[in-house]
Amino acid sequence: MPRMFRAALTALFAIGLATSAAGQQNVTQADIQRLQDNVLQATTDVSQLRSRDAARANQLQSELDELREEVIYLKVKLRKEGSLVRADYADVRDRIDSVRTRARGDAVNASAPAARPPGGGQPAARGTATASATTAAGEVPAGTEMDVRLSGRLNSGTANVEDRFEATTLIDFNAGGRTLVPAGSVMRGVVTDVQPATRTNRTARMTLSFDQLTVNGRAYPIRGTVTQAIEGEGIKGEAGRIGTGAGVGAIIGGILGGFKGALAGILIGAGGTIAATEGKEVELPQGSVLRVRIDSPVQINAAR
Repeated sequence: MPRMFRAALTALFAIGLATSAAGQQNVTQADIQRLQDNVLQATTDVSQLRSRDAARANQLQSELDELREEVIYLKVKLRKEGSLVRADYADVRDRIDSVRTRARGDAVNASAPAARPPGGGQPAARGTATASATTAAGEVPAGTEMDVRLSGRLNSGTANVEDRFEATTLIDFNAGGRTLVPAGSVMRGVVTDVQPATRTNRTARMTLSFDQLTVNGRAYPIRGTVTQAIEGEGIKGEAGRIGTGAGVGAIIGGILGGFKGALAGILIGAGGTIAATEGKEVELPQGSVLRVRIDSPVQINAAR
């Protein structure tokens, strides 16, 4: 009887260990994808905060940039080792949620006059980015994020350093009661670095930056960095899908035609470097949406 009792205890102990291990290491690729989606949503929250409190938004953006890198690390580790400690996943998840809560908290606590334009009009239409009232006249401030759609395809296997490409803005950027950058303006990009996939290099990389914005036929030099890549299927029917409500980066809410979410198989690191996650080339199909952060102020000469 004692022998059977000891055997039973041993079996229960083994089951407990297995259950504990499973609870600690059952992070899946789907969990990592949810982290990436949360980062994407947090980026939207921080962008919406920027027009009200640029300093606060910059602080949260720095935290979010670090968290984006940690998500990349977790994804690579899971792929290479096949398991992750659940606590590590939960820590990153909770910190992303904290950034979102703080960004949205500022929105909740914002005063009513800040939510509506003078005169009691309606809030800015979703799909319209609006600069802070403190922004210099005609200026697109540093830190502004714009969503642009690629006019052509980019692939790390065929692209070369200094290749030029174009994208068009998806939403109006307004300041001082006028539209400084209308939707459809052309943003010119350049491939600043590319590392195609090879037998010895399983992680293809491509770094993109933007150096020119053309508004109403006039070109302005800019410095822009890619922060997100979003899958899209073209622009047909987008105008009819734009609803009401304030907010920068309306496409993140899924209101534009063909929006699906974060582009599968790629991750974006610091400096606009895009890395493939599946041992393939970095592939950005025509129609992909890139979120571009303007890194220095741009003075636009726009008519009222």
